[in-house]
Parts: sequence; C-alpha cells; structure tokens
Amino acid sequence: MTTYIDQESYDLPHEECGLIGVWNHPDAARLSFYGLMALQHRGQEGAGITSLKDTGRMQEYRGLGLVSEVFSNQDQFDKLAGQAALGHVRYATAGDHSLNNIQPFLFHFSDRDLALAHNGNLVNGQSLKEELEAQGAIFRSTSDSEVLMHLIRRSKADNFKDQLKEALGQIKGGFTYILLTNKGLVGACDPNGFRPLVVGQLDNGAYVMASESCALDQIGAKTLFDVEAGQVVYITDEGIEREFYTEDRHQAICSMEYIYFARPDSNIQHVNVHTARKRCGEILAQESPAEGADMVVGVPNSSLSAAMGYAEAAGLANEMGLVKNQYVGRTFIQPSQAEREQGVRMKLSAVRKVVSGKSVVMIDDSIVRGTTSKRIVSLLREAGAREVHVRIACPPLKYPCFYGIDISNTRELIAAQNSVEEICQLIGADSLAFLSQEGLIKGIDLQGPGKYQGLCMAYFNGDYPTELYDYEKEYLESLQEEEVNHD
Repeated sequence: MTTYIDQESYDLPHEECGLIGVWNHPDAARLSFYGLMALQHRGQEGAGITSLKDTGRMQEYRGLGLVSEVFSNQDQFDKLAGQAALGHVRYATAGDHSLNNIQPFLFHFSDRDLALAHNGNLVNGQSLKEELEAQGAIFRSTSDSEVLMHLIRRSKADNFKDQLKEALGQIKGGFTYILLTNKGLVGACDPNGFRPLVVGQLDNGAYVMASESCALDQIGAKTLFDVEAGQVVYITDEGIEREFYTEDRHQAICSMEYIYFARPDSNIQHVNVHTARKRCGEILAQESPAEGADMVVGVPNSSLSAAMGYAEAAGLANEMGLVKNQYVGRTFIQPSQAEREQGVRMKLSAVRKVVSGKSVVMIDDSIVRGTTSKRIVSLLREAGAREVHVRIACPPLKYPCFYGIDISNTRELIAAQNSVEEICQLIGADSLAFLSQEGLIKGIDLQGPGKYQGLCMAYFNGDYPTELYDYEKEYLESLQEEEVNHD
C-alpha cells in the first residue's frame, strides 16, 4: 500500500506490510491477532482485523499503534466473532497517518461485503486512480490499495473470479492481496512474485494465508505452499483452488526480504531466511576479510545471522558487542530523518567490557542513508573499540525501489552518491566492504529462473523486472540529474 504525497514526483513513500487471513475457525479474529503479532516487524504504524459474521456481513476494528495496543481487550474480539477473519499491519512512512489508511479496507456493497488487505506498491496505481476518479470513483483513503476493488466492481465479467482476474491483469508492480468474501479467502501475487504469501492449515482443518511462514508457526499451522508469481488462490469450505491469472510470469522475489524484512525463522519459497543470511555472512568473510580483527559484532537483530556466518568463516569470536532495546522500533521504517536519528540513539548501546581495546568487525545487513551505520561506529568507538571494520551483508543500495520498500529516491541512498571509500569516511569506519551481487545470489541460493536465480536485484544494479509506468519519466530525469552532478 502506498501513500501519495507529491503527485509531481516519483519519490513517493512505499510500504511493506503484513497480511493474514483465517478461514473456517471458531476464533478466527483472535487467531489473526496472534498472527499479526508475529508479523509486527512488517508494520508498526497501525493494525486492523475484519471478521465475517454468521449473517454474511462483516465487521472491522482498526487502530493506530502496535498490534497489542490496538487490540487490548476482550470486547474487541467479542465484536469480531466469526468463522473467518482478515488482518493487516501497516508500515510507518511519511504521509497521511490517519485511520483512513489502516487496513483491511471493508466495503459494504448492496449485494455483499468485501474486505481487502494489500502489501506492496502499484507502479501504475496513480494513473489508474486518476482514471477511475474521472469515471466517478470515490476513494476513502490516500492509498493505492483501493484501486483493485474499484476495478473488480467495474468489471463486466459474469462472475467474481473472472472480475478479479481481469482487475489483477490491469494493475502493475509488486503486490500481494488477500480478500475476504462471504464464500472464502482469496490470495494473489503479482506476476513477478516480489512479495511473499504462504498458505497453511491448522489441525482442525482451518486454513490460513499470511505474508510469512512465521505467522503460521505462531498459531500452529502447517505450511502447505507458497503462492506463486502471477497466481491466485481461492480458499473455501470445499478446499483450495489455484490458478494463474496471467501467462506473463517472471519470478523476481525481492532480495530485501531475505536481507532485511523477513523474520529469520520464516521460509520464503523453501529458503530459510536465517540460513540465507548466514551463508551471505560466510561469503562476505571470504570476499572481504578484516586483517588483524579480534572479534565479530553483529548489529541486532537482522544482522545476527550474517555475523554468525562471517565469524565462523573467519575463525573469529562472535561477540555481543551491541545490545538492542527491544522496545524501540526499526529506524529504517521511521517516517522522518529526525525520528530515524533519534531512533538510532535510543535503540542501541555498545558493551564496553566486550569491545574496549579490540579491533571489531561490525556486520550490518545494509546501508541505506548511512545514519545508522555512522551512529553505531561512533557507539563502538565511544566504548573503546580500537578499530571498527564495517562489513555489509548485501551489495550497495544504489537504485530506488518501486515495488514496496522505503528506498524510493537515489538522493536518500548514500551508495548512489558516494564511492565505498567515501562512505567509509562518512561513517567513520577504518574499513568498509559490501557483499558482491554474485555473493548475495549465491548466499540466498534460491535457484530460481533467470540470471538472478529468481531474485529482484534492481536496488543494486538498476535492472528492473517491470516497466515503471507512473515512475518512468521522473526516474529517468533523476538519473540524468545524477549524471550531471557527478560530472
């Protein structure tokens, strides 16, 4: 889901959200709540649950804040009683933080109720929105998530399945959707499969669909399968039906899911996230050793797996030189630069007794704007570290993402503006090295189709798997601007 701020710029904030749907369970809303707790890392601005009542109508509860803050009393679950539910956690970005943008979106039509939850970004969302508004459509939020529902309702097809497939064929970009209908749950992935979506089943026969397998594990569901690129899945009382809504499918799973976003206990297309990160750390140690280092220190939490791999491959001690305040949210997903900087100061501290007088290899998963890395290097030095060698378990982020991650502007990406040597000086490190693109592909080991083995690598090399539609003109102009500035 994307919040539109500046219609004249491609620099729109993108969102990475978490979805869960439950079908045919007597306490579906509460089960969705537990699943959303497991997906909290995917969105910390707001949460919502919509349930299907026995009458066939739907009821919702949405709020701003963490899942446990939004759903804090039994009365809420009593009102959401039903055999099916749909839940959503929203990623915090700059933009409209009103309740109107918190999902799931519930639509009360004359013939039925429908609820929709969305993760990702439509690269043609704005042009579709303008076209629909010109035809009389009214949008309830500043999000592009509603576009799909308007397209469904305007379709002339004879049945809901064909209406949905027609609508899915018109939207472009990186997305997963879960829809709750009075007949069942419907899940869909974009033709490149940028965003993960997994289906599972509980012992009592109830079905669950979620953004990550960790949500299924949380509620005791067994994973059945990952939804494929360009696929739509229907879950009803009769079981599961799967079909492809397009023949133009080219798998390009977002590599940042493995690098940063997903929980380490999740599996995406049969690849465990922790294992992939650890392998990347091992390869990073082989590519970029740090001579004379005493220890490896991972930046908690998403870098700990890579640090483990680096330490093992380098034959170094893997120490807890940094401690995270677990009650502070991710700095990468804070809505403003000032809040990100404050978040870094609040969330980490160095362990002086561990790092004092030592040459430290600091492992992090990525460098986006450089704010976090600079502060952590400073923390280690203030704690007495003799040297700080920074190693990053992914390639330099040089290009915007248009498919649902908050790296949408090259002006915000330190690696797009500076060489590795310059970044090293800016963050105050003794040395700096990034994992190679080949090392990342090998480390994730997805073994999918194409030259990147089924991964999207556009953030590192600008090779976008799709046309950019609404973003194309401004993006190309920004590249020309960058060339002029560099000259």
